[in-house]
Amino acid sequence: MLAGIVTVAALPGAGRTQTSNGGNESALTIRADTQRANSQTGVITAEGNVRIAYPARDIQATAAQAKYYRDKRRLVLSGGVYVLQEGNSLRAERVTYSVDRDHLVAESAQKQQVQATYVLPKQSQAQQ
Repeated sequence: MLAGIVTVAALPGAGRTQTSNGGNESALTIRADTQRANSQTGVITAEGNVRIAYPARDIQATAAQAKYYRDKRRLVLSGGVYVLQEGNSLRAERVTYSVDRDHLVAESAQKQQVQATYVLPKQSQAQQ
């Protein structure tokens, strides 16, 4: 089955995402087996083998399902979520990411925990 691809910045009314330095605009790309967009609610739903790419923040993610809320500029990933950013990784059942605030909240499934792996700078780099 061919994967559906949506580039959020390219959708009418989806808004644009700016890099942290206020520079060039960037797109958040969603790939999935199926996708639905509701222009009235501003919600994009992606299901099945969801893959997210957000180069402006060096974020890649996979999940069973994703919902992007245009008006709130919020992305909610669910079902075996894996997020990779600059070598740091996160595994959770549900992840909510606020694009404007660059803020992420990870939640575990019942009787499980969120797993995060952080790449720490070498001590000589941290002291500089």
